[in-house]
Amino acid sequence: MKFVKSPKSLQWILTVITLAISVPQVFAQDAGTRVAVVNSEKVFNESNLAKAMQTRLQNEFTKRQNDLRDSAQKIQTAAEKLDRDAAVISEADRVRRQRDLADQDRELQRKQREFTEDLNQRTFEERAKIAEKANAVLRQIAEQRKLDIIVQEAAFASPKADITDDVIKALNSQK
Repeated sequence: MKFVKSPKSLQWILTVITLAISVPQVFAQDAGTRVAVVNSEKVFNESNLAKAMQTRLQNEFTKRQNDLRDSAQKIQTAAEKLDRDAAVISEADRVRRQRDLADQDRELQRKQREFTEDLNQRTFEERAKIAEKANAVLRQIAEQRKLDIIVQEAAFASPKADITDDVIKALNSQK
């Protein structure tokens, strides 16, 4: 660089840059900005609403999951039977059974994809309901404690800034 002529001028430039970066932080601290942190995954996993959601989804999807597992077992059993019988059945019968098994397997895979999509959609819907209620609780806590900012999923937070347990407790106390 042409404008940096000496180590002293480089040191002076670095000092100015450091001050420019740190001065807003000092003013924010002086202004008394109050920050809290919440771990939303913990809320989604440990609150009573989340546990009720898991139970609802389990009740809703258990039968389909069991049906899929039974279908997969039937296909597996039929494939093993075909392997055992391959030497004693005609070529045409073997080919027909292989096609039937392939068709059944494709149908099973389609049903498994639908199951996964439906489960993901319902999970998303249920989590959205919990998030809506949690956001209302967060607003209440922010107002009560006069918080300026609530951060979700901070890379690091002091335990005294973490309000996750308070959010869970407030959610659990709701009807």
